[in-house]
Amino acid sequence: MFFAPGEHKAAGLSHNPFKALVAPRPIGWISTLDAEGRANLAPYSFFNAVDDAPPIVMFSSSGWKNTVANVEATGEFVCNIATEDLARQMNTTSASVPAGVDEFELAGLAKAPSRLVRAPRVAAAKAALECRLLQVVELTALDGTACDARVVFGQVIGLHVSEDVVVDGRIDMARLGLLARLGYMDYAVTREVFAMNRPGA
Repeated sequence: MFFAPGEHKAAGLSHNPFKALVAPRPIGWISTLDAEGRANLAPYSFFNAVDDAPPIVMFSSSGWKNTVANVEATGEFVCNIATEDLARQMNTTSASVPAGVDEFELAGLAKAPSRLVRAPRVAAAKAALECRLLQVVELTALDGTACDARVVFGQVIGLHVSEDVVVDGRIDMARLGLLARLGYMDYAVTREVFAMNRPGA
């Protein structure tokens, strides 16, 4: 079958499959402080790494949200890595709440201080990336109209990793239990891992 974006129902699909096809996606659980020093925590599944030298990550926000406002105001954020053991709390922090509401408290999560940025991190997270803002890009469509989406790029300036997920000097993905977003209301957990060498390696 073939169809244009937004015409999935005419093709016999009850739900838009786009996000189910671009999957699995890691979840960037972004913690920030607002200009008044109040904490915010929200998950973003449009999240990924875009460079490794220097390490740069991005997350995209549909609509103007507190997280983006906080990052623009302070120039920093922490990307807490979402894992299976914190799935319920991660989901709780996805609720739309007024600015100034502390999602750490809403989800019953303890804060831990960061080393190089003021924004706190999730104390129970098995990994977290401290980031400084590089740029915020407002997206436009092919016809030039605004998409009401903003992509935030941040350079990683510090990493926190739990020793429990390190085996022989490497992150053990099965121990990490990385939580990934699929389409619809579906999630996945990384449990089975296999290795392949690149040609010529």
